[in-house]
Amino acid sequence: MGAIEKPLLGSIGELHTFHDELKAIRHDIHSHPETAFEEQRTSDLVAAKLAEWGYDVHRGLGRTGVVGVLKSGSGKGAIGLRADLDALHIHERNTFAHKSQHEGRMHACGHDGHTTMLLGAAKYLAKHRDFNGTVNFIFQPAEENEGGGREMIKDGLFEKFPCDTVWGMHNWPGMPAGQFVVMPGPMMAGFDIFEITLTGRGAHAAMPHNGWDPIVAGSALVQALQTIVSRNTHPVEAGVVSVTQFHGGDTWNVIPNEVVIRGTTRSFKPEVQALIERRIGEICDGVAATYGCTVKFWYDKRYPPTVNSAPEAALAQAVLEDLVGADNVKTNETPTMGAEDFAFMLQAKPGCYIWIGNGSGEGGCMLHNPGYDFNDEILTLGASYWVKLVERCLPG
Repeated sequence: MGAIEKPLLGSIGELHTFHDELKAIRHDIHSHPETAFEEQRTSDLVAAKLAEWGYDVHRGLGRTGVVGVLKSGSGKGAIGLRADLDALHIHERNTFAHKSQHEGRMHACGHDGHTTMLLGAAKYLAKHRDFNGTVNFIFQPAEENEGGGREMIKDGLFEKFPCDTVWGMHNWPGMPAGQFVVMPGPMMAGFDIFEITLTGRGAHAAMPHNGWDPIVAGSALVQALQTIVSRNTHPVEAGVVSVTQFHGGDTWNVIPNEVVIRGTTRSFKPEVQALIERRIGEICDGVAATYGCTVKFWYDKRYPPTVNSAPEAALAQAVLEDLVGADNVKTNETPTMGAEDFAFMLQAKPGCYIWIGNGSGEGGCMLHNPGYDFNDEILTLGASYWVKLVERCLPG
């Protein structure tokens, strides 16, 4: 995105002097993506930087997680700032110098940038301890699908590193750089996954009457699942049922014995989640009986909704408005049906999750796209938010 002549509105001036270093860190992480619970090199890098800056560094929570602790003054207050470490199983299509060196793995969600922004704040706060209390810098593995936040909590994150509140941030492509979104209440949906196995009786494709066709049954099932949200949930309640995989058959002239169908559901309310799960099971039974097949249905509850507590959302809004002005802070956006395992931390502690604009220029395509790249221009702005948040939460 070119050289940055000056920091974005609101960036702390001294932080901007770190920009070249932060950019190099971000590019290094992007070049060496590691997926869920494999983030050893990334964790090594984070731990080394924190140790260099004088942090008390702890490792091993959630397998590859890192926590850096910084104390200042005699204050008893403590907060947690969280960034995610992991990449995705995506083949990168970018051709720039810092593209992935690990084929089939890519930082396509900006976690390289999230980690770097939090490191930028860590470096600044280690030098300027203008706060009174304890800041726990939480670098979490396995945000993508595998619940690394939940695993860190199971390993005693908040017992070992007590936090009064916990805070998170994610980039948002398409929103201009220099803008933020913060809202009380639901920010992102909960997500579950399912797998359906339909077993019929295979036959020659030229003689389908000799079998029970699971391909036809599966096709009907996919169509029927789309009625759950349109005909079973209340019209004002949000829900999504998406089939994302359909596997069956090996050749042109054979009706297979079985097909496997997989997908995901999204919801904000437990009662909607329960309704979707129940109706998928009922539809599976009905379709299987109609087409002479047997069915196995598996449903797994993955992440709860990401819900901001109102006082912390108001505090984050105040910090952001001081940083970039009220016109650049959006508070009435529509929650997304995307999911985020920071939700587990918000279930355990009050806190707030925000979005930072990633811009719409080069690399501005949506998340989880093989052409995505994090915008280096916002590194110091995101780090500045973390610094200002600490100073507001733990006034020195």
